[in-house]
Amino acid sequence: MVLSSHLSLSASTNRNGTAVASACPAPHCTIAGSRAASLREVSGAVLVSGLIQLVLGVSGTCGWAARHCGPMVLAPTLSIIGLSAYKEAAFFCSTNWGVALLLMFLAVTFSQHLGSCRLPFCAWPQARGGSTEPPVPTLRTFSVLLPFAVVCIVCAILSHLHVPWESLDLAMAQLSWANSTFHAPWFRIPYAGEWGWPLLTLRALAAGIAMAIGCSMNSVGCYVLCGRLLRAPRLPPHACNRGLCMEGLGSLLAGLLGTPGGTAASIANTCAAGLTEAGSRPSVQVSALVCVVLGMSPRLAGLLTRIPLAVHGGVLCVTYAVAVGTGISYFQYADIDSGRNIFIVGFAMFMALLVPRWLGTAPAHLATGWVPLDLLFLSLLMVPVFLTGFLSFFLENTVSGTVEERGLLSELAPQKAGAGNHHPRGERGEASHAYGLPAGLRRLLPSSCKAFPCCFLCPGSEEEEEEKKEEGSHAAEEGTAAPGEETHLLPRPGSGELQPARRPSEMEMPMWHTVA
Repeated sequence: MVLSSHLSLSASTNRNGTAVASACPAPHCTIAGSRAASLREVSGAVLVSGLIQLVLGVSGTCGWAARHCGPMVLAPTLSIIGLSAYKEAAFFCSTNWGVALLLMFLAVTFSQHLGSCRLPFCAWPQARGGSTEPPVPTLRTFSVLLPFAVVCIVCAILSHLHVPWESLDLAMAQLSWANSTFHAPWFRIPYAGEWGWPLLTLRALAAGIAMAIGCSMNSVGCYVLCGRLLRAPRLPPHACNRGLCMEGLGSLLAGLLGTPGGTAASIANTCAAGLTEAGSRPSVQVSALVCVVLGMSPRLAGLLTRIPLAVHGGVLCVTYAVAVGTGISYFQYADIDSGRNIFIVGFAMFMALLVPRWLGTAPAHLATGWVPLDLLFLSLLMVPVFLTGFLSFFLENTVSGTVEERGLLSELAPQKAGAGNHHPRGERGEASHAYGLPAGLRRLLPSSCKAFPCCFLCPGSEEEEEEKKEEGSHAAEEGTAAPGEETHLLPRPGSGELQPARRPSEMEMPMWHTVA
């Protein structure tokens, strides 16, 4: 949107002096100042953003920066990620506050009040033996999907009965009508250059750089947030680098296909995983497959545009609140009573809300005389996540403070209170289990992953040796166990009594899959 506002449209102006872009009659229209040319320039910015994200991931810069972010950087950054979406959430909810409040009520009830409710039919046999796993907390697991489905059904019934329940302005009503899917094809494969090749200009380069920086900071915060909510070990650099590389490849593909938006981690999806407390790689893979199918079926993808805006607002209110609370929880690791920490947090968060507000009301105040440079500064300073992350990182690493004061001595493990309930593996083994490469990729890339430039995308040699030692020790223990006997029932060396199996706590029960 910032890029579009800086485009010099060579079109007529209406009676109010507002520039009006002429409609492009064909997909391959390249008329200067047309809407298609604007979209091509935005696609060029997305392409540049993907290239920069790919470089940041392959070079290991993203992992290095994430490793040097302590509690005083993560706390305000994650908090401002959630707070920065309040305007959009209020705008969506304003179409019908009743629908939005109904979704929020159901989501809070299912995830919090009835979170421990377990249905007996939600149990399945284990792979080994005839016993069954305990039933999963069904309402907590579906605490986002069930309210979404119920509210959508209610909205469909109201629409069928011709009950006016959604208040949309003229622009939003026209958008909903334009997104009608009755005449869209069922199957259509997009291809590169269909709507014209991306247009690379200085303005697109400036906007692409700003997009890459903002998306990278948001994605790193999303990675940390996901691990925190799912009680996973601390994020290793190679996992962060891999995630950013995949996002860069997705943005490259999106730019070539002519889309005006790139690929980035979703805060709403991450917080939904925290509400359901179910992190699973298969679920992510299934959702990715569904997105690919929707991308090749315009009629099915058009159904997403029929979701009421009030439903989007309710989901934003529930999910982004989790991000705010998670950011606040990081203050426990640092000395929040310190005057140094109070100033860093307050100044970074206040400026992150003040500067975008000021530039939004008077963007002409930022004028250097060169439009690409103005566009770069405006795009960066309008993003609260960038301002909070930059200011907190700069002040945290330049203002003097003790290690205890900065919270660098505290253990940033996800389960601080239950430190005695960890698995027998060490933190490094847990990290390799949660963030390691899948078994198939480890077989396909045994040696090429060690060479440059892929060396920053794979676990280090120390982590792999630790993982092999743990696998060997577990194999040795399993070999000494009798048939039908589990290894955690074996006596410890030098002790003559059996060790009881550790019963998972109620908060650990939903985590039956590997963390994504």
